Amino acid sequence: MDWVALILVIVLAVGFDYTNGFHDAANAVASAVSTKALSLRGALTLAAVMNLIGALAGTGVAVTVAKGIIDTPHSGHGMAVVGAALVGAITWNVTTWYFGLPSSSSHALIGGMVGAALASATTVHWLGVLEKVVIPMVLSPLVGLTLGYLVMIGLMWLFHRSNPNWANRVLRRAQLVSASSLALGHGLQDAQKSMGIIVLALVVTGHQQDFHVPLWVILLCATALAAGTWSGGLRIMRTLGRRIFHLTPAHGFAAEVSASSVLYLTAFVFAAPVSTTHVVTSAIMGVGATQRRKAVRWSIAGDIAIGWVLTFPGSASVAALAYTVLNLL
Repeated sequence: MDWVALILVIVLAVGFDYTNGFHDAANAVASAVSTKALSLRGALTLAAVMNLIGALAGTGVAVTVAKGIIDTPHSGHGMAVVGAALVGAITWNVTTWYFGLPSSSSHALIGGMVGAALASATTVHWLGVLEKVVIPMVLSPLVGLTLGYLVMIGLMWLFHRSNPNWANRVLRRAQLVSASSLALGHGLQDAQKSMGIIVLALVVTGHQQDFHVPLWVILLCATALAAGTWSGGLRIMRTLGRRIFHLTPAHGFAAEVSASSVLYLTAFVFAAPVSTTHVVTSAIMGVGATQRRKAVRWSIAGDIAIGWVLTFPGSASVAALAYTVLNLL
């Protein structure tokens, strides 16, 4: 029976990774497509390849997800907890994708884990949630916003005497590098969440004793994320690339460089599962803030902020309900 439950959880984890890919593909490519630095299909292909490479680059975030958020639930109901967490996260991903709202897949998964844990009376590591989720959730967008603003100011100073057409051509080419860097950071962050869930399931079922991430898990999650990314996320891409702020090549480059810097810092230094959606969106807002105040459509930003606030309790509620159903079965 454990084998059946384990296989089902792995399938759900791969499904979450795939939805994460098409849900968050816009993060890496919206700026480059909006500024015409890359075609839509070319940008998605580039993002998929770099997501795959990024997913192979580290496992620190995966270990945090596997053992730093909730206690390892005992085998009697452990797989129901893990499965319910994934159901909550996937449901939230698909719902927000349908409405074109760039919410956080990362926080949907963490919310799902917490909701399922509370419903099952499994201990939640609230200090770990605070240190590894809540604090980075608040700080990473602020850092992205500030970096976006400062990098854009630097570019404006650097190119203030240049021919605008020449500067746009140079920065469009530079976006090939910055978009690749952002996609690499997305893969480094987001594939690891599903790796952590599968490792947790392996420990719960006794198939391994520690929280190291096997190579087959890394390859499986990396491939699923890359496939989901390649399938695209056009609804959310319109929100990030056009509706918040009209991007030029300079704006796109500044936002991508700023966001990818935050993703690398949080993954390699703090092993914290931050939201690429939060970071990219805030970087775009920071870039837009260098123009006149009305250049940024703050009403759209407000809608996105509401999505951020609702993600954790929304996915937690769905996961708690899913646990109740799975436990009865």
